Amino acid sequence: MNEKFHVAGTYHSHVTPHGLAKIFPSLVFYSKLLFGPFLWLCSKARKGLCDDDCWVQGSVWFSNQVEELGCPIVVEGLDYLASIDKPCVIVANHMSTLETFLLPGIIRPFMPCTFVVKDSLVRLPLFGAVMRSRRPVVLGRKNPREDLVHLLREGGQRLEEGISLIIFPQSTRTQGFDPHKFNSIGEKLAKKANVPLLPLALKTDAWTTGSLIKEIGPIRAGLPVHFRFGAPSMVEGSGKELHESICRFISESLTSWSCEQPLR
Repeated sequence: MNEKFHVAGTYHSHVTPHGLAKIFPSLVFYSKLLFGPFLWLCSKARKGLCDDDCWVQGSVWFSNQVEELGCPIVVEGLDYLASIDKPCVIVANHMSTLETFLLPGIIRPFMPCTFVVKDSLVRLPLFGAVMRSRRPVVLGRKNPREDLVHLLREGGQRLEEGISLIIFPQSTRTQGFDPHKFNSIGEKLAKKANVPLLPLALKTDAWTTGSLIKEIGPIRAGLPVHFRFGAPSMVEGSGKELHESICRFISESLTSWSCEQPLR
C-alpha cells in the first residue's frame, strides 16, 4: 500500500506552478483527473476490483496532480493518527470535493476507513460505483432522526469491523465555517460505539465550488492545501464540551491559514 503520507508528525510538499498548469490550471487539472485516477478508479470499481490498495493508489495519484499545479499539501498531526490502535470517528469541516479524493491516501495507510455520505454521491454516474465499493454509510439527508438511527446502526457495525468513519457534520460544502451548522452526530456515534473521536480541520479551497455543477469549479493554482488532525478524545457525558472544543479547533485552524496567498 502506498505510504506517501505515512510519516511522523507533518507532511509538507514544496512545489511551484509552472507551464500550462500555471496559465490554465483548471484545464490541466480536469484533463489529468479525467484521464488519470478518475477513469482508472471507475474502471476498477466497474470490474469489482476497487479494493483498499486501488483506493489509496488513486488518491496518491490525485495528490501528485494537485502538487503539480503548485498547490503544496500540508498534513499536520499525523502522529495522532499513528497513536490510535482501534477504529475511530473522524469529524471534519467540509470545503470541497478535494478532501474526498485526498483523505483515503492520508488515512488508509494508518487504518481502514470509509466515509459517511449522502445518497446522491453513491448514485453518481461512474464515480458512484467507486463510493459504493468502499461500503460507506449512506444517509438520505431528508429526515435527521432517521439518518441518526441509521448512522448509529450502520456506523456502529463498521466500527465493530475495525473500519474508521470519516464524517462531515456540515449539511453541505462551504468555504467558511459556521459552528452552528456543525452538528454533533460524530460525538453521538463515537460515544455509542465507545471509540475515540478524532478532529480534523481542513482548507481545500484550491478546488472551488462550481456555479452549475458543484464538483466542477475553478482551480486556484498555487493555493496551499491544509489538513490538521487534533488529539483523539473519548466522549464523556453529553459530549457538549468536546463538540465545542472541536469547533474551536477548526475555527482557529482556518483563521491561522486564512492569510496565505497562492504561490506565483
